[in-house]
Amino acid sequence: MPKLDNIKNWTRQNLREWMVEKAKTQSKVQAYRADQVFYWLYQQRVGSFSEMLNLGKETRKMLEENFWISSLKKAEEQHSRDGSIKYRLLLEDGKSIEAVFMPHTNHNTICVSSQVGCGMGCDFCMTGTMGLIRNLTTAEIIDQVLAVYHDIPAEQKLRNLVFMGMGEPFHNYQNLMQALEILTDEHGFNFSQRRITVSTSGLLPKIRRFGNEKIKANLAISLNGVTDEVRSKLMPVNTAYNLEKLMKVCSEFPLESRRRITFEYILIRDLTDSIEDAKGLIRLLHGLKFKINLIPYNSDPANKYQAPTEKQSRKFQKYLLDHNVVAPLRISKGQDIQGACGQLVVAENQQTELIFDKNKLLATEMAT
Repeated sequence: MPKLDNIKNWTRQNLREWMVEKAKTQSKVQAYRADQVFYWLYQQRVGSFSEMLNLGKETRKMLEENFWISSLKKAEEQHSRDGSIKYRLLLEDGKSIEAVFMPHTNHNTICVSSQVGCGMGCDFCMTGTMGLIRNLTTAEIIDQVLAVYHDIPAEQKLRNLVFMGMGEPFHNYQNLMQALEILTDEHGFNFSQRRITVSTSGLLPKIRRFGNEKIKANLAISLNGVTDEVRSKLMPVNTAYNLEKLMKVCSEFPLESRRRITFEYILIRDLTDSIEDAKGLIRLLHGLKFKINLIPYNSDPANKYQAPTEKQSRKFQKYLLDHNVVAPLRISKGQDIQGACGQLVVAENQQTELIFDKNKLLATEMAT
């Protein structure tokens, strides 16, 4: 039996082009059917081609002979006191990733992973202790959103997506951009580009490339230090792309009206949380259109760093606010379930080697 493609790795444009080609030998195939397929996959969120009721039998049969529809199994859920839910999701090859649902008063957010593990080696981040195992496919990125979506009550709105989970998104650039195309497609999820944020540790060539994409998602940069000495200690990427180079690229980044670059700044006790650091932050970012997300470090027994006191965090924030800097203090959600910033990690013994047979899975889907 020929190998089937996971249809969630295809953009709508890819699918339209494929159908145009098929139409040369199958007269009833029409390109606009791709729009309908996307509607069923991402707005109705069906799990089989047989549920796509406005497609003819010939079209459904053709899809079944060439594609399969993936989903991610929820291997574990942890519920936080603040309402956040951390999911461990099982991938096709038995590897695991984590995604986090974060509720807010008037909207909800999903924190999405882009890789199994991470190769950036940031000294404060638990994900980095895994190393980089592999990139996620476009479908595996998309399926995280779908897996969490099923648990959100119909009356609650999912508004924001943040690519701040496991991995460096720009290390998986092509699959990331395809996922963003599907997520923002009017026939797909139809998310607003303004409601999606991609966070990077500072890969300058990819930041430049991202600025020239048609999809204008928000850019967030993990800064975490105001001198090269401190930032290089925390983030090895700084040895390749130091602060001077980073600021130059940020100054050249094209921004639409009323949009800013977000700089994520982790407050670590006695390392990055002094008023001198706050002054250095203002000097460093002078002239840019920006806002700063202040994130108190989420302490972990396995790490040598400590969280700042609440008093010092508020003092740091006040200094920035007094100097007309937009600087919300982000009290991370999901800390009690290790679901907050820098805490996502999957233990080696949870990376079960389990291979799914796509053809058997498809047959199961068609039978149900």
